[in-house]
Amino acid sequence: QVQLVESGGGLVQAGGSLRLSCAASGRTFSQLVMGWFRQVPGKEREFVAATVRSGGTTYYAGSVKGRFTISRDNAKNTVYLQMNSLKPEDTAVYYCAAGYSIVVVTTQSGYDYWGQGTQVTVSS
Repeated sequence: QVQLVESGGGLVQAGGSLRLSCAASGRTFSQLVMGWFRQVPGKEREFVAATVRSGGTTYYAGSVKGRFTISRDNAKNTVYLQMNSLKPEDTAVYYCAAGYSIVVVTTQSGYDYWGQGTQVTVSS
């Protein structure tokens, strides 16, 4: 069992930055594919970014590419999402997700574990 705890959300003005963190329990963090998703009320949860076990390969949604950076520290069992040049449309609850055997990292169904979410609000 893996438990995920996100932190770092908050209120920021457009153009600002935030860094989200997701701490994972357990001793197998380096074997996990880690992802970030986000959701606004009334819409489906959407993929934001993912990183595979070594952290060397990353994936991004087109809407955040060039502005967001996902990284991981396997020694600290933590994955990060650095968000720069934030826009009001980035406002959402951001969720950390993890899974061991994920074929398609951009879909929710492959992830086995989810955090409780952290609110990010970008004001215009």
